[in-house]
This record gives sequence, structure tokens and C-alpha cells, in this order.
Amino acid sequence: MGQPRDVHPNVEDPRVEHARYWRFPGLPGTELLTARFVTTSFVRHTHPTYTIGVITGGIEEYTHPGGRARVGPGGLAVVGPGEVHTGHAGVPEGWGYRVFYPSPDVVGDIAAELGMRGTPAFTESGIHAPEVARILVDAHLAADHGDALTASALTRQGLGLLLRTHGRAPVAEPTAHSARPEVERARRVLTARLLDPPTLEELAAEVGMGPFALTRAFRAAHGLPPHAYVNQVRVDRARALLRSGHPPGDVAARVGFADQPHFTRHFRRHLGVPPGAYQRALLAS
Repeated sequence: MGQPRDVHPNVEDPRVEHARYWRFPGLPGTELLTARFVTTSFVRHTHPTYTIGVITGGIEEYTHPGGRARVGPGGLAVVGPGEVHTGHAGVPEGWGYRVFYPSPDVVGDIAAELGMRGTPAFTESGIHAPEVARILVDAHLAADHGDALTASALTRQGLGLLLRTHGRAPVAEPTAHSARPEVERARRVLTARLLDPPTLEELAAEVGMGPFALTRAFRAAHGLPPHAYVNQVRVDRARALLRSGHPPGDVAARVGFADQPHFTRHFRRHLGVPPGAYQRALLAS
């Protein structure tokens, strides 16, 4: 098993950013991130997984569907699958954290063992749960050291405790299926034309809405305006191609980014690491 790699080798200086995004075989269906960010800022974006981060230093601020959160050491930043969120430093020295990205199936299986039905949600996003934080940090460190048994056992224990103390049944929310038909047509057009998306005016004319009305309705349905939605889908497709071993330079063109710097900039603004480092870490694990 290959060891995860740091994007920046100097992790001693708290002013230096570093990030490692990786996958540990002992935690199926879960990717991991260890990072310190100072100037990095995440645009509005989503993940198909849960995002459960334990803040280990500094303060992270971020927006989420319920508002804005500010989380410091020992706190948990929790975002559900598909929930649009951001992220940036809440203090000049930035923030450090250890993050789990478990799939909905992983969390759902743990919830089912606890007697919860459906894909669980949480009572809040910024969560103060010191015992959960301690267990999850220990689980993350065990994964760091290649200890599959400890990592898997503590991850399940920590997520189970988090669900027992802060979990709730899912609440029905508006989905793409309940959006205006024009918005769903616009989404299909954008998804089909990632390599050559129409202008907003062309898209609005094609679906029979005004540009301003379409942007507002699209954002209400998907959490992102049309141009940001296109970049989100591009990054999601890029991740799948990178995990399959496609060279980053080829991936940029295949998903519609203008060039490699354009691809790298957007990828980092969604995931915090460049595409090459993301691929190396995942393929090495």
C-alpha cells in the first residue's frame, strides 16, 4: 500500500498551506483529507458524499444551506451530500482539519444499525461534540498509519455517536424533479454541452425564460447559478476520470476546461488540492 503524499512537504510551519486528499483501503467508500489552509477559499460547491471535518487548529468559516458556521478547534464542520457550501479562514492564521468524505451508503448503513431510516441528516452544521471529535481524529490518525482495524472501528464508532447525538431523519426538500420544467430543460442542456455551453441568453431563449428569471429559478433548484453548475459537473466528471487513471492534461479537455491552468484553478477551488496530487494520492492508496 502506498503512503499518502503531501502537496507541500513542509507541514511544520503553521503559516504554510498543505493538503493531502487520499483514500485508505481500510475505509471503503470514504475519502480523506488532511490540510491546513490560510489563503485558500472554496467557492460554492457540493460533494456527492458527506463532509465531516474535525477542526484541529484555527477557525474555519463557511456557508451552508442553513446559514453560516464558524468552527474552531475540536469542533465539527458537517455538510450533507449535495449541499452547497463554501469555506475560508476565520482568522489570519487559517485553519487545519482532518476530513472524512463517507458515501451516503456508508453513513446510511451505520444509521440503519441504529434504527434510523432513510439517508440521515444532522440537526446543525457546526457541531460541538468533543467526544466525537476525539474519536474521529484517532480514526484519521490510524488511517494515516495504515492501521485498518483501528481506523474502521473508530470511524464507525465516531459516526455512530455523531448520528445518535446530532442525527435526524431526512427532511423532504425541493429537488430538481419539483423545479420548473424550464429549469430542468436548462440543466439537461448544460449537462449535455459541457464542452461548449451556451451563453446565458442563448440558454434562456432555448428554454423560454428570461435570463434573470432563469438564473434565479436555477439557483433555487440546484443551489448554484448555471455557470457554477457547469463547473461543478466538470469537476465531478474530472474526479471520476482521474480516479480511473486518465492523465490530468487529457482530463481538462475531456470535461470542457479551456486549458490546464483553468482546470487546476477550478479543481483547487472545489477540493483544495491540484488534480495531479489528487490522482497520485488516490492511485497510490
